[in-house]
Amino acid sequence: MKKNMLSILILALLIVNVALTSVMMFTMMGTNKKTARLIDGISTALSLEIADPTQEGVEETSEVAMEDIKVYQIPDQLTIGLAKGADGKSHYCVVSVSLSLNTKDPDYEKYNETLGDNVDMIKDKIFQVVGSHTIEEAESNTDGLREEILETLQQMYGSKFIYNIVFRDIMFS
Repeated sequence: MKKNMLSILILALLIVNVALTSVMMFTMMGTNKKTARLIDGISTALSLEIADPTQEGVEETSEVAMEDIKVYQIPDQLTIGLAKGADGKSHYCVVSVSLSLNTKDPDYEKYNETLGDNVDMIKDKIFQVVGSHTIEEAESNTDGLREEILETLQQMYGSKFIYNIVFRDIMFS
């Protein structure tokens, strides 16, 4: 009789355990969905997507074959004064910049010859873009700086034959 009673008790506890586990699972799934939506909202607000296919630079960079790339190096290392940040001190960025050119772009032949002549205007645009940021902004978002410089140069030329910006060396002080 004791064995039977013990078996019934174990069976009852097993059924209660399964019931409580399923209740806990269903209550946690709702909370988990809400947490996932909250994290998605925060990452969208902070623009933390790892790879956003709607970004123009990402699509264009991946479409250019290696044999269609020509790199133009800005000859000098640039020392750029940054905007004053929260500390109120003057900070600088020392950077060497290269432009990646798409040789298959229709405007490449038109503008390739004049890149050397326009290097001062290109440097000026780089100074304007980088100099408008504080050291905190520049250090934390060098990819954003590249994209901003790229957009500025593409607007200056009215063409997308410059499709990428490369920082060979970048230091902040």
